[in-house]
Amino acid sequence: MMDTNELEIDPDHGSSYLELAYSSIKIFANDGTVDMAELNFLLGLALKDGKIDDDERRVLGRIFEHAEKTSLGRMVRSRIQEVRRKHSI
Repeated sequence: MMDTNELEIDPDHGSSYLELAYSSIKIFANDGTVDMAELNFLLGLALKDGKIDDDERRVLGRIFEHAEKTSLGRMVRSRIQEVRRKHSI
């Protein structure tokens, strides 16, 4: 599991899609998959302004597609499905 405290967050930036993309590279480079803490970290980035915009939705969709090709825990897979439904990803 990656220490998500190592990832930098820019609270002054509106859309966080670039930050999402960059953070996902670091997460996948760590162990090739996403755990619940990492997933929640990414969702926190996307939702820090209270909504997921189109760019964030696109990046999250690609992250989810990549993650779903790996060995995910049942709860992580379920959380991804829930987020896909809730935010139309």
